[in-house]
Amino acid sequence: MTDILNIGVLGADGRMGGAIIRSLEAQPKAQLVCAITAKDSPNLGQDAAEAAGLKACGVMLTADVNKALEQCDVLIDFSSPKAAIDAALAMHDTRCHTFVTGTTGYTETEEKALLAAGDSITLLKSGNFSLGVNMLEALVELAANKLRSGWDIEILEMHHKHKVDAPSGTALMLGEAAAKGRGVSLKTHQVLSREGRGDARNEGQIGFAALRGGGVIGAHDVLLAHELEMVTLSHEAFDRSVFANGAVTAAIWAAAQPKGLYDMKDVLGL
Repeated sequence: MTDILNIGVLGADGRMGGAIIRSLEAQPKAQLVCAITAKDSPNLGQDAAEAAGLKACGVMLTADVNKALEQCDVLIDFSSPKAAIDAALAMHDTRCHTFVTGTTGYTETEEKALLAAGDSITLLKSGNFSLGVNMLEALVELAANKLRSGWDIEILEMHHKHKVDAPSGTALMLGEAAAKGRGVSLKTHQVLSREGRGDARNEGQIGFAALRGGGVIGAHDVLLAHELEMVTLSHEAFDRSVFANGAVTAAIWAAAQPKGLYDMKDVLGL
């Protein structure tokens, strides 16, 4: 591997893909060498940097995943669950063996497929690449552990109106942190929606609420509510560059790691 890391981006003409391309322009340790989009994308064949609002760089948007994987050292992914799984599977016979993915919205079956595909590569998967969010995750685990009897946990998230999965990957990541703090399984304690006239809230539930509207990049609140008081742990992102910069930092870190499964806590040493 050369001193300058060769980066590929999957989902390169999406909101996060464009943010990563802009982040790479300012990163002296890495460069964009391939940009992958869907076969039916209207941007296919365009210059990837121009599509991201920059001057042309000569890297054209392509749908040829295998060819792209022969050009890059690391693939950064913000696409769709199917595209991410297909790319991870394709890596086994190519030059690229490091996959950094921020794609969310996996079903349980898709999640297992991605992890299985990543058995023989370096796979870094995170619901959020922000330093602040990963610090929030650590604080949520601590608070859930210390505030137990009589303290209810609710997670509220809001994103832009174009986001298609709910709860967000970050909200689920925070839910996992809360469950870990309580020593329970999130799957058996989560409540993803409430409507109608059901039973009253049970002790130990971890509730979720998702809001969608406008251009909100990402806002997350974890509320620990008692009969007499409430603690709120919050994070709000003001620009997608916070996630893009984190993903590029993670890619540089992951390129030097042996095969295995990692997340942002490994990158940050949390």
